[in-house]
Amino acid sequence: MLIEQIYTDNAYRNFNYLIACSATGEALAVDPLESELCLRVAKSKGWDVRYVLNTHEHRDHTGGNDAVVAATRATVMAHAGAKDRIAGMDRGLKAGDIIKIGTTVELEVLDTPGHTMSHVCLRAHGEQPALICGDTLFNAGAGNCHSGGHPEKLYSTFSEQLALLPDATLIYPGHDYIANNLGFTLDREPDNARAKELLERVKGQDAHKPLVTTIGLEREINTFFRLSSASVIRRLRDAIPDFPAKPTPKDVFVALRALRNKW
Repeated sequence: MLIEQIYTDNAYRNFNYLIACSATGEALAVDPLESELCLRVAKSKGWDVRYVLNTHEHRDHTGGNDAVVAATRATVMAHAGAKDRIAGMDRGLKAGDIIKIGTTVELEVLDTPGHTMSHVCLRAHGEQPALICGDTLFNAGAGNCHSGGHPEKLYSTFSEQLALLPDATLIYPGHDYIANNLGFTLDREPDNARAKELLERVKGQDAHKPLVTTIGLEREINTFFRLSSASVIRRLRDAIPDFPAKPTPKDVFVALRALRNKW
């Protein structure tokens, strides 16, 4: 499996993706907002875009669909629940569906509500596991729930699905927010030496050649995975006077998400 991460250099700091079969050159475009750029990269690599997949229905992820389809006649796929919000959707996806690209690529669909209630992630198995995660999981952060989502559903997605992924799983998110997210981790957990070290490393990084994290690293530097940290819980008590004396992991997650909204 070949994965091309494309930084769009726009105000939203989007990542678009091309996932291709090494044997046939058939390719899937994920959230191809910058359609011309995606098509240009595909052409330069000799790849034939057969499919478009939207991780969710927000316009900064679907806005390039029409141009890609016009150029390639690609099949458009997204969460089945988004069929009334993504024009021209050909295939509605559900948990456990398999997307095949050429002869060498199989991607498992995960139903991952929270950022929106119609969000999917793609899990690649094999020697190098990977997760294409849209706006559910960011490098060192978690998606917001402002536009049709719910923080408790996002917690369930993290705790019941993402937390169970193998440590070696590569993380490919929908946006480059890593520096800000590490800043939030350190605001909540100032003694997190790993996050502090990583923030120095990624300050001013070339977003066209970004650090690709793993789930194992996320467990160390992403505050939304660090729900039992004594430092995190202590600072939540400082910030929220009525925070529970013995908080559940869900209590911690939801409180962190609310603080991140204002940070």
